[in-house]
Amino acid sequence: MIRSVVFDVGETLLKDDREWGAWADWTGVPRHTMSALVGAVTAAGLNNAEVFQLIRPGFDLAAERQLREAAGVGERIEESDLYPDVRPALEALGQAGYWVGIAGNQTTLAAKLLRRLALPVDAIATSGEWDVAKPDPGFFQRVIEFAPGKPHEILYVGDHRDNDVVPARVAGLRSGLIRRGPWGYLWANDPVVRDNADWVFDSLDALPGLLGS
Repeated sequence: MIRSVVFDVGETLLKDDREWGAWADWTGVPRHTMSALVGAVTAAGLNNAEVFQLIRPGFDLAAERQLREAAGVGERIEESDLYPDVRPALEALGQAGYWVGIAGNQTTLAAKLLRRLALPVDAIATSGEWDVAKPDPGFFQRVIEFAPGKPHEILYVGDHRDNDVVPARVAGLRSGLIRRGPWGYLWANDPVVRDNADWVFDSLDALPGLLGS
């Protein structure tokens, strides 16, 4: 039985297109080029940060984030960045009695911005706050400490085979992959995902019914 549902952030709850567009503008790369690079990195199974190394070898992502903030074009998370199914699904899960949390590979600032949205969840945390990022096993140990229930009673939902589905399963959690965003579409039918994910679905609206069946 599932007691807690914990969600990844990027391309699970939030559309990443505006943030990638902001990075394209900041680095001086056309937006369609940035999209193509994200696709290439995705297909190669590499980390998102590799996009910046392709644009500028030695790119210091943390330092560039600070420069963006100082220039007034830093990280933003607004209601329009949410996928349309997010609020209804979170509300439905809470009403069904599940503890609902958010924990993803995001900055400390992103955690503050997410909290300002007043989403219907019990708690929010990010890798920036925890000082450990997926797919490190330490991240999923923090998820186990974060969410009520034994590991097999916690469902972790994300869009990424290697950052979400596989390490969650290794940690003893249940796992679900949402088929959206470049990674979700790429890996929805991947044999590794099918062997490790308890559920693969196209919309968060499906979750309450899947968990209740």
